[in-house]
Amino acid sequence: MTRNADGNFAPPTVIQRGPDDAPLVVLLHGRGSDAHEIIDLADQLPARLSYAAVRAPIAEGGGFAWFVNRGIGRPVAESLTETMAWFRGWLDIEAEPGRDVFLVGFSGGAAFAGGLILADPARYAGAAILNGTMPFDAGVPTTAGRLAGVPMFLSHGLADTVIPLDLQVRTWEYLANDAGSVTTARRDPAGHQLTADGVAELSTWLEAHT
Repeated sequence: MTRNADGNFAPPTVIQRGPDDAPLVVLLHGRGSDAHEIIDLADQLPARLSYAAVRAPIAEGGGFAWFVNRGIGRPVAESLTETMAWFRGWLDIEAEPGRDVFLVGFSGGAAFAGGLILADPARYAGAAILNGTMPFDAGVPTTAGRLAGVPMFLSHGLADTVIPLDLQVRTWEYLANDAGSVTTARRDPAGHQLTADGVAELSTWLEAHT
């Protein structure tokens, strides 16, 4: 893990683009990746928004991860709680009260985004769960109506063999029916990757909610 001598996580590495006074879109990369790989997504999203790609705090596999897991898409609750607190410490400085904050997470970053918005739905203006899962059974509430009225975007790949199928199904059912969120959901004829059409719809979704 990337920690200081006092045992705390090191301050986040962040790559930023766009105006400082616009709604903030936080880009959360996948497991084993880093902020440099996801910041380019901003080039395909509305230019008037502000973007921050944050590097996860746990070193893993030549890249970084958002939490220790007990299987793909299944965070260890204590780890997720710890890294979410680290993230919120950065966000409280970066985004003043009243500024809209959207979370856009891919794969492991999707589970992390899901954890953040489930833990504190009022803090975020919406979240996009891209080719990932909500963090079920990981210490955050997944009760019916938990995300009532919250804009959510969900994309899954029909040929995705990375995220376990049971978690894909459970995430789809939760966000489409039980969470109470206002969910835009799509299934793409692809594997564990974003598609041009999916990114275009994500851009439209951001435009509509900002």
